Amino acid sequence: MDLILWRHAEAEDGIDDLARALTRRGQQHASLMASWLRQRLPDDYLLLASEARRSQQTAAYLAKSYEVLPELNPGAGVDEVLGAVAWPEAERPVVLVGHQPYLGWLAARLMSEQQQMWSVKKGSVWWLNRRERHGYEQVRLKLMLTPGMLAP
Repeated sequence: MDLILWRHAEAEDGIDDLARALTRRGQQHASLMASWLRQRLPDDYLLLASEARRSQQTAAYLAKSYEVLPELNPGAGVDEVLGAVAWPEAERPVVLVGHQPYLGWLAARLMSEQQQMWSVKKGSVWWLNRRERHGYEQVRLKLMLTPGMLAP
């Protein structure tokens, strides 16, 4: 299973956390990353976003159609998120547009089996892959990419 963790791009400050919109820079970064992903994702991927406006705006740069799940909202727990993305049973790649700190906790747990706070920069993508090899489960980091790495 491929799990692509995509942190929403830069958003405006605001009191109502779920209503915060992308900044102009955030829009540019989301567009750049979406263009890069679109060229590399298989046709059958599943795109998931939280109820937060910034998450949905980021997802919309990749595709017009995506699923919104409250289990992916800011403050979600790792187990809740893993259940929402059907890890590791999902039969197709999942792109999760989400939030810190759970994206960092999720990456740490899947890759190191430890509860640590890993930093996932705004707008960046962590592409993880789970496979079984010689009877052992492996989680590999296929790619970590920030918007700054794509900027012209």
